[in-house]
Amino acid sequence: MTQTVLSLSEAITLQRGFDLPTSQRSAGKYPIITSNGMATTHDEFKVKGPGVVIGRSGSIGGGQYIENDFWPLNTTLWVKDFKGNNEKFIYYLLKSIDFSSFNAGAAVPTLNRNHLSMLKVIIPSRNQQDEIANILGTLDEKIEHNRQMNETLEQMGQALFRHYFIDNPEAEKWRQTTLNQICERVGSGGTPPTKRNDYYGGDVSWFSTKELKDNFLFDSEKSITESGLVNSAAKLFPKNTVVMAIYAAPTVGRLGILTHESTFNQAACGLVALPKFGYEFIYLYLLLSRDELNNMANGAAQQNISVGTVRGFHVPLVPEDILLDFHSSIRPIFEQIQNNYEQIQTLTTLRDTLLPRLISGKVKV
Repeated sequence: MTQTVLSLSEAITLQRGFDLPTSQRSAGKYPIITSNGMATTHDEFKVKGPGVVIGRSGSIGGGQYIENDFWPLNTTLWVKDFKGNNEKFIYYLLKSIDFSSFNAGAAVPTLNRNHLSMLKVIIPSRNQQDEIANILGTLDEKIEHNRQMNETLEQMGQALFRHYFIDNPEAEKWRQTTLNQICERVGSGGTPPTKRNDYYGGDVSWFSTKELKDNFLFDSEKSITESGLVNSAAKLFPKNTVVMAIYAAPTVGRLGILTHESTFNQAACGLVALPKFGYEFIYLYLLLSRDELNNMANGAAQQNISVGTVRGFHVPLVPEDILLDFHSSIRPIFEQIQNNYEQIQTLTTLRDTLLPRLISGKVKV
């Protein structure tokens, strides 16, 4: 594999983004790119696409590839000149770099592009760049395809729920009960003392509320030991438990579904559905009740709801024949959503593993 080691400034030219005060923004067809994603749109653009952007201030580094014309805000650095390199390869190259050591900010993380100029990078031949970009791009396309498919499936699931339980003319005749009455168990999680290193890094999955993104929960960012589980308020909950954030509006109501026995922190509540109701019913009911849950949140420093409030939250007492009919329709949808999430996770891990190895030349193309 033919490679050349260059300084970053020899490989590309980075330029600071442009000012655009909120008062001057007007909705249009061009995305406004911030350091951590797209903020909104504007009716003008500053940069012709395709383009590559990294975070300059606030969220630094990373990498965003923008297909069409766009407006990079002043919290970003964008590639002004690719100097003949493959745009998508440069995107992956920048994503592979840990920019944390170049942080020049105190209170707010900041990159100074002049400090980056002498950073050494490996630049393969253009043909090899094209191959690397194609391999990684194909994986990203499959990830995006599964993500879009899940969006469609989730919309179908919500539509089915509304059809059976909200728009159904019979719904007005149903009595009301509580979540506690249709669940085998409703309870909060717990956090082992963080100063005890022997309580962390074990085999027990332990999720924080930031991992709740209305998704299936596979691998937790942190894990705890059996000792940490026994000596804290943390509790194991079974597969298919619906986990809901109960601290800090407007995040109250964010959801996750356990794919294996796990635990989570005290800022979340777990709901184990009775079999005849099923986790799908609980999940969709809570998802569509999020605004109501946020309105119920209370507290001084944080806007929270209690586990007791969750237990007493009203829910329709649906006849069993309707539940059975609903389950026969909804279960295949949720199974496909979970399968797609598993594929996304596998493909993401593969991409993130290949990325530095392809860039460095350890894996040859």
